[in-house]
Amino acid sequence: MSIAVSRRHALAVLGGALSGAVVGVPRASASPLDKIRANGLLSVAVYKDYEPWSWMAEGRLVGIDVDLAGMLAQSLNVRVDVREFLAGDELGDDLRNMVWKGTVIGQAPCDVMLHVPVDRKLQIENDRAVIAGPYYRESLAMACNRDTTDCEVPPAQLKGKRLTVETASIPDMYLSGAFGGVLRADVRHVATGAEAVAAVAAGDADATVATRAQIEHALGGRLTERRGPVPAIFNPGWNIGFAVKDDSRDLADELEKHVAAILSDGRMAALCRRYGVVHRDPVLS
Repeated sequence: MSIAVSRRHALAVLGGALSGAVVGVPRASASPLDKIRANGLLSVAVYKDYEPWSWMAEGRLVGIDVDLAGMLAQSLNVRVDVREFLAGDELGDDLRNMVWKGTVIGQAPCDVMLHVPVDRKLQIENDRAVIAGPYYRESLAMACNRDTTDCEVPPAQLKGKRLTVETASIPDMYLSGAFGGVLRADVRHVATGAEAVAAVAAGDADATVATRAQIEHALGGRLTERRGPVPAIFNPGWNIGFAVKDDSRDLADELEKHVAAILSDGRMAALCRRYGVVHRDPVLS
């Protein structure tokens, strides 16, 4: 549309408004929250193959985030449509694809994306998304095969052990680079943290570093968790919340209220226990 046509259209609308006419005057569109309620459906994006948060088991999508998505939809009195997606190279890619723009193959974004780090720098770098509603505090831990490995020794003494870790992750950087890289030759890479933990539990590896939730979910049998802190890991943990598009702040505000209720009445802790995970409250600044 040319500038001239745009001006004529604006003047026509203004003239109609001044004369009391209603034909041609644009009406305010419904808010994202109103549209969700009118359609009776909340679409929620969750990560693919991210046990215990969201993964396929016996032909259906299960996990903590999947059940949380259902709780949030129920709180809004609507149905839920949970969609799994593959993680991109960066979190910004995930927010673009699943929250505010959609994928290059034409898949529309969802109303909400779960399991987003509530981080100020991430928010500033991705201003087309609103990150809010922290519901869990994640951190890293070490797991070992109790039959082969003392998990309480200084990690450098794991030299010669069979170590496994998720490729290109913080645990990967730790095991491959810490202590002068002494463990690098012993590290075998796998696709996910859950796969690394499963390898230790199955006896195919001696130790791994993964998220605490991944380790707690798999505990039992030969798998044991290091009781003390993991030396030289300086990340104290991070809050996990959700993200919506920048024009959906009414939805963010509403979901934050429901997340707070789910935390305060014990439903979130019970949900985590269902998957063997100890719920840890987010640290609020």
